[in-house]
Amino acid sequence: MVVIRLARGGAKKRPFYSIVAADSRFASTGRFIERIGFYDPKAPAGRESFRVNGGRLAHWKGKGAKLSPTVARLVKSRAKPESPAQ
Repeated sequence: MVVIRLARGGAKKRPFYSIVAADSRFASTGRFIERIGFYDPKAPAGRESFRVNGGRLAHWKGKGAKLSPTVARLVKSRAKPESPAQ
């Protein structure tokens, strides 16, 4: 099963996470299918700390991928509100 989850990178005490689509059988920092965004919890003020490619996220969800609880929380809290269609 494909899971969209965080893959940790960065230095000691300076985490940086890639949001990846990966097979659930592989290690969380191991092999993945596609990188679709990033999350930097320690980004300084004024710098982007979260980005996700919404089109690729929708593509993988359409193919049956599950979001990890952390990614689901991040996407929900940082989602830009859509403007109402006229």
